[in-house]
Amino acid sequence: MRDRIDLWRNTARRHALLPLRIFLGVTFVYAGLDKLTSDSFFTDSANGSLVQILHGSHDSAAIPGLIDLALKAPHPFGYAIALGELAVGLGTLFGLLGRVAAAGGAAISLSLWLTVSWSTTPYYYGNDLAYLMAWLPLVLAGAPSFSVDWWLRARRGGAEVPPARTAAATGAAASGGRVRSAPPA
Repeated sequence: MRDRIDLWRNTARRHALLPLRIFLGVTFVYAGLDKLTSDSFFTDSANGSLVQILHGSHDSAAIPGLIDLALKAPHPFGYAIALGELAVGLGTLFGLLGRVAAAGGAAISLSLWLTVSWSTTPYYYGNDLAYLMAWLPLVLAGAPSFSVDWWLRARRGGAEVPPARTAAATGAAASGGRVRSAPPA
């Protein structure tokens, strides 16, 4: 019974970041697609347009120079943000270059926090800071399971044996050699 509990704990530990990857990946894919398909985001004066958002947050931004830079070419900047969000979201969902995708997501969240949501009071009402903090575990750990990165590492022979399988093998040795299959990594 103890071996089974250890197996479940190791499996949960190995997949602990998966819900965060799914949430951030889906959210960033949605954000990118929402911008790309919006009727107003790439207009210059409509409610909710990038230009209006940039002008509205200029005086309260922590780094107004970033907004000035974006206002020099707002449409290419808007496309870069939207495509960046899409790339980050897909990379995170599929676990392709997981740490790079997470670093991109953290950079986007940091830039939005320092510009658009900096003036939110109290600070914890602004979601960009929370997204920045949510990206950091994925920057540190990457996409260790259910990912293209893991699959490529396994094909090259460099993937580690998942801890749950080690626990299963250890439990099997202690129980007279019966090996129960562990869930796939």
